[in-house]
Amino acid sequence: MNGPLKRAALACLLMFGLLMINVNYLQAVRAEDLRADSRNTRNFYAQYEVERGRITAGDKVLAESVDTGDTKFRFQRRYPEGKLYAPITGFFAPESQRDIERTENRLLNGTSADLLIRRSIDLFTAKRSKGANVDLTINPRAQEAAYKALGASGKKGALVAIEPKTGAILAMVSIPTYDPNPLSKPDKGEVNKAYNKLDKDEDKPLVNRAIERTYPPGSTFKVVTMAAYLESDDTLGPETQVDAPQVLDLPNTTADLPNYGGAACGAGRVTLSFALEKSCNTPFGKIAMELGYDALKDQAFKFGIGGEPLSIPLPVAGSGIGPEEDQAALAQASIGQRSNQMTPLQMAMIAAGIANNGVVMKPYLVNRIADAEGGEIETADPEELSTAMSEDNARKLQEMMVNVVNKGTASAAQIQGVTVGGKTGTAETAEGRDPHAWFISYAPAEDPQVAVALIVESGSAGSDASGGHTAAPIAKSVMEAVLNR
Repeated sequence: MNGPLKRAALACLLMFGLLMINVNYLQAVRAEDLRADSRNTRNFYAQYEVERGRITAGDKVLAESVDTGDTKFRFQRRYPEGKLYAPITGFFAPESQRDIERTENRLLNGTSADLLIRRSIDLFTAKRSKGANVDLTINPRAQEAAYKALGASGKKGALVAIEPKTGAILAMVSIPTYDPNPLSKPDKGEVNKAYNKLDKDEDKPLVNRAIERTYPPGSTFKVVTMAAYLESDDTLGPETQVDAPQVLDLPNTTADLPNYGGAACGAGRVTLSFALEKSCNTPFGKIAMELGYDALKDQAFKFGIGGEPLSIPLPVAGSGIGPEEDQAALAQASIGQRSNQMTPLQMAMIAAGIANNGVVMKPYLVNRIADAEGGEIETADPEELSTAMSEDNARKLQEMMVNVVNKGTASAAQIQGVTVGGKTGTAETAEGRDPHAWFISYAPAEDPQVAVALIVESGSAGSDASGGHTAAPIAKSVMEAVLNR
């Protein structure tokens, strides 16, 4: 073989090698980037060729794909009761998804490996493939009751209702909310315009306040402080006497801890039950300083506070009592102030754990996933998160929380013929703003079916500066809806 021929052959081999390298680079290294590239119109149109699965809550359809008859945009997402369920379903947009539409996207669009057999059958029978259907744990009656009652307050806020024995989330409402339908159109320009308007709204309707935002929990956190105290000594109980000064002297500061409004708490020495019923501050501040930071932090951890990040499967913001500082800060944290920050979901978990005799269940939203023909892919399996307190001490705390409703600050939560346990909360916020109104509860006390936590932002003002006036009636309506009262 002469020189020129050898060089030509070598050049061909080199070009062939470079071609193979380029093909492998594009398919293996850059494949995902190219697939997600906004200029990839084939991928954009392909999203609308598949009939995404439904998102349901029992018989209620929360999200579905409708056939438009358009050759480019065959299926478009529709949310029949958009605002009511938007914080849960999220939306399916041309270039993004949110909430359940995002976390369950590969199941909903049919690309999950769990649907391989279904896709193979559809291919063999020449049927159009469909995505899987996702059924949620939401109780529509409870969701509607929560949305209506919280919305009627005219305030921003959030509510979470949980089934104590399983951890199933029965309601999750965040107000203000938004309509996901304008965000699911195939027109990128219209979607971006609608999204930007929502994103710039100072009321932040896109934020799910139930799981994405934390707040000082106020006096609702006193049940955690009480749990830590009961766990420290098995001889303690509802009738145990504790000091309850009108003002608690805090060390190394002139900012002492008074009871709400500077009021007295009994005659200066009261039972634990009375302290919780009347939501006195000073007994709990004194108890926390005696227990120490580590004891309060450990008790909080047992309720799921400060542990591994929660996923329901929506990601949940972390809650915490704040760093260890001094005795004064600890006393303030023990009544739900200072650096103490909780999500409404976390407070619902606390109420549910107490109601469930001290056992905290992992909260979850997805009940069942099935293919388009009804074949089961996955079913929820309730799982314990932790044992927050002994059964005996949980029953003592249950008794005190029932007294809060029957004889204390939460009489507005009473349901005829049903024993309700609860705890009110008023959380101080930034200067110039009214305090937040909180309430946590469960019912029936003898066989708990529902636990509720809610916050009404700046919901305590004037003479009604208490979660018992503003928040308790809202929780009552949700508990009644679950119990079908």
